[in-house]
Amino acid sequence: METIIIIGAGASGMMAALTAAEAPGRRVILLERQQRAGRKLLATGNGRCNLTNTGAAIENYHGESRDFAAPALDAFPPQAVLDFFRGLGLVTVEEYGGRVYPLSDSANSVLDVLRFHLEARGVELKAAEPAREVKREKQGFTVVTDSERLHADKLIVACGGAAGAKLGGVSDGYELLKMLGHKRTALYPSLVQLVTAPEYPRALKGVRADCALRLYAGENVLAESGGELQFIETGVSGPAVFDLSRAAATGGKGLTLAADFLRDYDEAVLLALLKQRRETLPSLPAGDMLTGMVHNRLGKMLVKYAGLNASMPLQELDDRALGKLVSACKDFRLPVQGTEGFDKAQVTAGGVKTSGFNPETLESWFVPGLFACGEVLDIDGDCGGYNLQWAWASGRLAGRLGT
Repeated sequence: METIIIIGAGASGMMAALTAAEAPGRRVILLERQQRAGRKLLATGNGRCNLTNTGAAIENYHGESRDFAAPALDAFPPQAVLDFFRGLGLVTVEEYGGRVYPLSDSANSVLDVLRFHLEARGVELKAAEPAREVKREKQGFTVVTDSERLHADKLIVACGGAAGAKLGGVSDGYELLKMLGHKRTALYPSLVQLVTAPEYPRALKGVRADCALRLYAGENVLAESGGELQFIETGVSGPAVFDLSRAAATGGKGLTLAADFLRDYDEAVLLALLKQRRETLPSLPAGDMLTGMVHNRLGKMLVKYAGLNASMPLQELDDRALGKLVSACKDFRLPVQGTEGFDKAQVTAGGVKTSGFNPETLESWFVPGLFACGEVLDIDGDCGGYNLQWAWASGRLAGRLGT
């Protein structure tokens, strides 16, 4: 009987195990260092599990060679993922931006249907059993754990990345693949909060705003995004920030974040709105100028940022002062000091070099019978279900074991 060992029972590892177990006459062993499978999966989408994005395309992915991901994504696109999970009994719902969640609104539903079918297909899940060493043999591989030595005819490394250490993020996969001759790129936290100059974020802690964002290195735009931003104690968070975090982590020093809090209004229209308010409410304090346009605390802070006297009545503000406030609303800048670390990151940017693997099968070019999938490879996606889509697609491809 052919024995397949998958190291790592995260999203890609569970998908690889289910796929490998579809072929009769195989023993499939799934090793997991945590006490249970899928801990990081339970945390995705704030516990709701954003399991894919219907608009996923190669443009949503990053790495030294993002095109490496194309064969896996083409072979198992979002609709195929949804059909697969429907076959497992999961009911889903599509929300804004193509994000797909379980109808139950609970990540447990996703993990439970995977767990049920792993058991039904006879996959041997060995939890709390980390792989410490892998050796290539004349015939297959030896995998050494804390309690036993296992033989595998074929081996799939699906250990994930360094992100989310509290939920099981580790460097195991990089080290195990290094033992077999594979190299990795530099690693950076991604889909993570930005650390900025503290004055304004600290005062606005908890405030959320819809905005357009630009990340600058000097006068050069490194990245752009749009959506929700949230101010936190150390800087900014939220989906729009996460989409810039990879560029911030890899972009070096001296970066600046620029926010447009009224992105649907150009400067001329906004200036006209402020003039109208000055005309209709001449005695209103300047600190209340943006009431009804943005969050009250944010509005007061933008007045301060613009250098205006918050207690001055609007009738005493000239057009130049209003222009400063328009600029504050449309180009609010925060010096970026870095990102939070891997412990708070959702994804690892970087990983094992994809040049060492066949993109059509995810088999190692120089170690026959060795496969890798998911976050351990140098492929990462944008915020919004793209990383789980890569996990499912790459796990599905690796689990086919070159057939």
